[in-house]
Amino acid sequence: MLVQIQYIRAIAALLVVYFHAILQLQKLDPNAALAGAAFGESGVDLFFVLSGFVMWITTSGKQISMGDFYWKRIRRIVPLYWSATILAALIALIVPSILRSTVFDAPHMLASLFFIPWINPADPSGAMIAPVIVPGWTLNYEMYFYLMFGALLLLPRAVRLVSMIGAFVLMSVSCWLMPTENTASLFYGNLVVFEFVAGTVLGHFYVAGHRLAVKPALSLSLIAVATIVLLVLDYSHLPVDRLFKMGVPAAIIVYAATAMNFSKLPTLSWLRYLGDASYSIYITHIFVLAGARMLYGLVPFDALKNEILFVGMSLGLSVLVGILVHAFFESPVDRYLSRRGALRRSSTPDKIAAATE
Repeated sequence: MLVQIQYIRAIAALLVVYFHAILQLQKLDPNAALAGAAFGESGVDLFFVLSGFVMWITTSGKQISMGDFYWKRIRRIVPLYWSATILAALIALIVPSILRSTVFDAPHMLASLFFIPWINPADPSGAMIAPVIVPGWTLNYEMYFYLMFGALLLLPRAVRLVSMIGAFVLMSVSCWLMPTENTASLFYGNLVVFEFVAGTVLGHFYVAGHRLAVKPALSLSLIAVATIVLLVLDYSHLPVDRLFKMGVPAAIIVYAATAMNFSKLPTLSWLRYLGDASYSIYITHIFVLAGARMLYGLVPFDALKNEILFVGMSLGLSVLVGILVHAFFESPVDRYLSRRGALRRSSTPDKIAAATE
């Protein structure tokens, strides 16, 4: 995997954690100076563009069956997500005061486990389409993208990209044309899905060898400018669709970063490792932030009730817990399931031979 992809994953995860830490701070102290510095949602847009890019470059020119593709995505996403979802649901059932954005509801939990868009019962307005673990709404889109992308692997490579774009356009238009709005049409008709499409187009350009024919300094400048634009638009409340407000700058960042040759630059091992652990950080940080919020309220000395300390502690603990979960749960489980899948595939010819004897 390109090292710059891991860098972007790490930064995206930290942006999301920071954003949610600020939301917690707003509840604890609405008058805090940092409470107004709410940005970081754009980390999700970076993840979406990266996901499309990675799916394209890792399948391009390879014989990958639809079943193998789905299995790799399931074993990567499901074990940790299901574990965290069940844990959050149990906490909501037994100690509901810990996770304030979670209410135990059996149908909602089942929908969450199977990545089905569902109204979150914890939302008093009844408008938030989100699973038990609220940030998991992004995984519902990820799995939707994987479902569509995997099915299109059945098509010849020459028509795969155009077909994928057409399939997403057709699905979105169908949602928009529905006579009445419903959860599914609102969710799948959201233009944010085209951030994945943008990533696949960038992946196509990358595989085809279309890179920036400029010096690294200029590429880094483009990344810096796009990052500033992304964060400014993230912070703003402009009435512009997310795809254009944050998706376009995110796509520019991914394109400029992947067009560069990072092999000649020093490797930031710590940032690359955070990229490896970014999924664990993303999934587990809501538990960490809930714990940080409770610890903040128990601090006996007012001098320690510092907003910068709270946000810093939230970021640090989220990274630490994510690294531990990645090292002792996510990676071992993925390796185990990978071996099981390999054994099953290798034993299939023997079973067929035995059945024909």
